Amino acid sequence: MRRTVLTWSAVMALLIAGFSASVVALNADLYSAHGFVGRYFEALERHDSAAALALPGVSTANDASAELLTGAAMGEIDDVRTISDVAGDDGRHTVVVEYSLSAPGGSGSTTARSEFVVARDGTRFGLFPSWQFVSSPINSISITVLHEQDFTVNGHDVTTEAEPDAPATFQVFAPGLYVLDHESTYLEAEQVTAAVTEIGGIADVALDVQANDEFVAEVQKHVSAYLGECTTQEVLMPTGCPFGQSLSNRVQNAPQWSMVSDPVVTIVPGVPSGTWAVPKTPAMAHLVVDVRSLFDGRVTTFDEDVPFDVQYALTFEPGNKLLITAVYE
Repeated sequence: MRRTVLTWSAVMALLIAGFSASVVALNADLYSAHGFVGRYFEALERHDSAAALALPGVSTANDASAELLTGAAMGEIDDVRTISDVAGDDGRHTVVVEYSLSAPGGSGSTTARSEFVVARDGTRFGLFPSWQFVSSPINSISITVLHEQDFTVNGHDVTTEAEPDAPATFQVFAPGLYVLDHESTYLEAEQVTAAVTEIGGIADVALDVQANDEFVAEVQKHVSAYLGECTTQEVLMPTGCPFGQSLSNRVQNAPQWSMVSDPVVTIVPGVPSGTWAVPKTPAMAHLVVDVRSLFDGRVTTFDEDVPFDVQYALTFEPGNKLLITAVYE
């Protein structure tokens, strides 16, 4: 009996020692301060926004859009490793993590570091510490989309509620790499990249949307076609057209118009913001017509180039239909 008791006592001692060692190991890793931060990074790596938002201390703001707090708007994070985990006198831990950020697809990676401050948030099962972020790793980006309201963030479509040229604030997960872009039928923008690495920081980003080559070509086609139609009017002042010629002498035959040089269309942002314009642009027509002098009755031919300018306002109607309106000064 005594030998049996001693055997069981030894077994229990080994079990307790093993359990204690397991608890110590788990507290040093999985349930440590850096283990808690690591779970946040694991959620970001998986693009699991729900899991990231569920961690204690990850709080959102009410005065900024949460539209980018979604897995579809996240960039790529990998090569994550803990650099340091330092406990302060107040019991808080400062955890420094290094990682690589890249746009969706993994191109253009950059290495960065972020610092997280976490504090104890109770104990699980009486054995394992739980943690929370002292400062929420939800940052803000103030995005100004010039001349438009639609854009993409890491390929995720967004429409800002702000007017064109006005900033709008969006919440994003930190750290993260956010690539802003716009590409549509008639408009484009040069990509802008915001690397969000400082916890609690606010980034200001502007995306400059401009007319693309297809927009310019489409307007050029319509303008040239319209001016060509104007030349078919056999009058000195074609109706609704930007060119004409007044003569003091009497016209003897039907005036003949032709185009010497069409205006070379350029497109710039218009007023109000969100509209577009063709600024004042020179062009040249040519008029041939016989005229009789009111002074001596002699007939001569008016055969000259007639310079003129064009200017247009460009707007988009529902269905992306382009409306071109002539502007007269």
